[in-house]
Amino acid sequence: MSVTLNAIVTGASRGLGRALAVELGRAGAHVVLVARDSEELHAAVAQIRAAGGVAHAVAADLGDKEAIHKIAGAAAALIGNVDLLIHNASTLGPTPLPLLLDTECEDFERVLQVNLVGPFRLSKAIAGGMALRGRGTIVHLSSDAATSAYPRWGAYSVSKAALDHLGRIFAAELGELGVRVLVVDPGEMDTKMHADAMPEADRAALARPAEVARRIMVRIFEQPFENGERIAVGGGT
Repeated sequence: MSVTLNAIVTGASRGLGRALAVELGRAGAHVVLVARDSEELHAAVAQIRAAGGVAHAVAADLGDKEAIHKIAGAAAALIGNVDLLIHNASTLGPTPLPLLLDTECEDFERVLQVNLVGPFRLSKAIAGGMALRGRGTIVHLSSDAATSAYPRWGAYSVSKAALDHLGRIFAAELGELGVRVLVVDPGEMDTKMHADAMPEADRAALARPAEVARRIMVRIFEQPFENGERIAVGGGT
């Protein structure tokens, strides 16, 4: 697979976000990686560059309103117009996961800021340019927690359900202007987030982020999808 485009991937310092950035770099995309952990972020960029790819790091917290224009501005300066925006950054909130009635209001708000409001703000900053150029793709990384009511997954579940619908609304509003939106449930993966949420899980039974990233790349670039469609490429949270 070979692609020529400019991409932003949030939550790209580890897990699925890093795997997606690596796959994009390997395919020929110019990639801006965004994450809070600067050390892990620069290690991911170094991995892509060592393989001959073009990658840049922007250390920023997607849940911070002041960081959004920093991300958009840095991307414009580093790679130019953005063709692909992947919203992968996520937080569970405090672990062990509490019951919804035991969830602090501030913790609930923080989850929404990172998982929902941040993607909304960054899409606002990027999608207008896509619409003006008549092309662009936005990918929302979701979860089966968006569609199933699991006890103790309250804040995360609510944020992902809303993120799903945010994607559908952007698709309905921007589709005629050439902007496509895809919502992806990646399934259960062997990641730090999964381990934090479910430390008792058998890691050997979980998909590897690199495998899932390759499946997502195929769905984005090789298989047609309806604008606003929600697809599952795995089998769980």
